[in-house]
Amino acid sequence: MKHWKRTVCILLSAFIVFTFTESEPAHAVTNESIRQKEAEIAEAKNEVKNLKSNLTDIEELKKELEKSKSDLAAYVTQLDGELSGIQAKIEQYNTLITEKEQQIEETTEELNEAIRQQEDQYEAMKKRIKFMYEKGDTFYLETIFASSSLSDMVNKADYIEALSKYDKDKLDEYVQIKEMVQLCKEELEAEKEVLDEAKLAVEAEEANVSSLLHEKERQLTSVSSDIAGKEAAIKEYEAMIAQQNEEIAALEKAVAEEKARLEAENAQARIYNGGMFAWPCPGYTRISDDYGMRPIHPIYGIEKMHNGVDMAAPAGTAILAAYDGDVVAAAYSSSMGNYIMIDHGSGLYTIYMHCSALYVSKGQVVTKGQKIAAVGSTGNSTGNHLHFSVRLNGNYVSPWNYLK
Repeated sequence: MKHWKRTVCILLSAFIVFTFTESEPAHAVTNESIRQKEAEIAEAKNEVKNLKSNLTDIEELKKELEKSKSDLAAYVTQLDGELSGIQAKIEQYNTLITEKEQQIEETTEELNEAIRQQEDQYEAMKKRIKFMYEKGDTFYLETIFASSSLSDMVNKADYIEALSKYDKDKLDEYVQIKEMVQLCKEELEAEKEVLDEAKLAVEAEEANVSSLLHEKERQLTSVSSDIAGKEAAIKEYEAMIAQQNEEIAALEKAVAEEKARLEAENAQARIYNGGMFAWPCPGYTRISDDYGMRPIHPIYGIEKMHNGVDMAAPAGTAILAAYDGDVVAAAYSSSMGNYIMIDHGSGLYTIYMHCSALYVSKGQVVTKGQKIAAVGSTGNSTGNHLHFSVRLNGNYVSPWNYLK
């Protein structure tokens, strides 16, 4: 009989341990994980504050720009600098949006896992409480009295003490899991708030870009509407084009000198192999201004040669290298705005003007189809587009000779 009682006690004890063991969470909640979750919530709340405080003050910006309106080139340069800064903010916010969407997905999974652990733990505790209610204190007494010797009694007393500690630890664990569930919910709300605030920030900054571009267009267009000053405006435009051509010619000269040096050293210079160009503004094929003589310049109202192809596209659209080559310029000028010039060898160059951002630098080797910049409206431009030019042996030629 004694042996039977002892066997029952051992089996019941094993049942209790098994009941709790099978509910052991895959990722145990600890004080450290709770503190980490609290830190993540605080960081998300701080991100919301930063997003609200870092928005561009467009009215203050316009007041600052007013000071340079007397010098058109200086005005355009300053405005383009502000546009590039705002565009960089938009790119950062879009990156933040992508990151937050991923974090929300991960936090949702954490929340679901914490809820599952909480439910499993709760069910295990219910079984344990029900068992203790039915057995009462007699379970421990029966276990002690079933001892066959003093040493056996001491062993069972130690076991009962360990079992009691196990019960307490499981209760503490349940409290922690419950706290983790609440923290996951709070973090999810905080991350959603960051996501919403980032989307609002993108909308606000895009509106700021639009406002500045409108102001720039109004200022440039007003030059052509001033009849008395039209002759001066035309001269200014011609001087701007002449400066642009001088910059390009100087770059070509520097490249030619470098190639001559390489040839003298019997080094291999880049050679264009005759392949067709990739479309530099993928997904956008509308040509807002083609290569060749155009009857009326949109700003100055005169007939002028257009030395490239204008591809209309939204701000921030990727610009790709048309062909393999070496970047000989990645800079800014008041006429071309942010621009890139690539040497493809054999006297052939491509130029990409009015960019909102540049992703390569002078001296870098690029491959056909590589992302090198983003569409914008910097320099002498009144709307977002890519001005794409091709030069061969020192002269502008039709890009259509090389485009697919």
